Amino acid sequence: MTLQQIYYVITISETGSLNKAAEKLYVSQPSLTSALQELEKELGITIFNRGGRGVTLTGDGADFLLYARQVYSQYEILEQKYTGGADIKKKFGVSTQHYSFAVKAFVEMVKAFDTSKYEFAIRETKTRDVIDDVSNLRSEIGILYLSDFNRKAISKLLRSGELEFHRLIDCDAYVYLWKGNPLAKEKSITLKQLEPYPCLSFEQGDNSSFYFAEEILSTNEYQRTIKACDRATMLNLMVGLNGYTLCSGITCDELNGSDYCAVPFVAGDGNESGVMEIGYVTRQNTILSKMGELYIREIKAYLGTE
Repeated sequence: MTLQQIYYVITISETGSLNKAAEKLYVSQPSLTSALQELEKELGITIFNRGGRGVTLTGDGADFLLYARQVYSQYEILEQKYTGGADIKKKFGVSTQHYSFAVKAFVEMVKAFDTSKYEFAIRETKTRDVIDDVSNLRSEIGILYLSDFNRKAISKLLRSGELEFHRLIDCDAYVYLWKGNPLAKEKSITLKQLEPYPCLSFEQGDNSSFYFAEEILSTNEYQRTIKACDRATMLNLMVGLNGYTLCSGITCDELNGSDYCAVPFVAGDGNESGVMEIGYVTRQNTILSKMGELYIREIKAYLGTE
């Protein structure tokens, strides 16, 4: 097995196509296919399923890729440190549920580095993708929350992915809505008061468990519901339809604008706890990069938990 073969596998997995990978690697497709076949023969496994629409990882391939990325990442660090590899960009990624404070902290972190020498990525995405991205080393850090309702299910996934959850802050549930909404000036809001308005939530996928919901108290029965895929669309629905969502109450006017507000939510008797334990996820027994360390410091500074 060679580092070149490992890099080939990583590139094929990222492009999803032998043709596209060959173009990116500046090698012929027959040469790439031959190198892949030699590696699979040596390892005694099939790394990719080949099909008319490209390639997909097999179970053995996904397991191999996890370790391959770790090995190649360490190789890049060594090459940069000891051979002056100026053209190698260090990579840092964050995957997060839709939290504006996570984006704000990312912005502040990136300002401290020369972006010509680094490759940064932030992904506001589905809960399951946050977990998978960190487990598969696509992102160094994931941001999500635990509650009385989802803790057992999410913790099980974290353990199976060899991930650790690090608590940042506990938050009560708030109703997040447009300041033009008739309820915006209330001191607190009950579920009964929300009945005339659509409840907005982030889509988690067709087959997604309700344990993955980003919104606290997701098991309540809401008469009107609308799902969105991104934060900008959700904000537009708040204005256009007087919609609302349940959140942590941690807002960022700099990113979302000042036309929205968070009002304390009164869950009422018989409801699950409305407390969100927000934290970050990393792989077990790993040390954060300097980008990761600064990112977490920026989050803690914004949350006031340093």
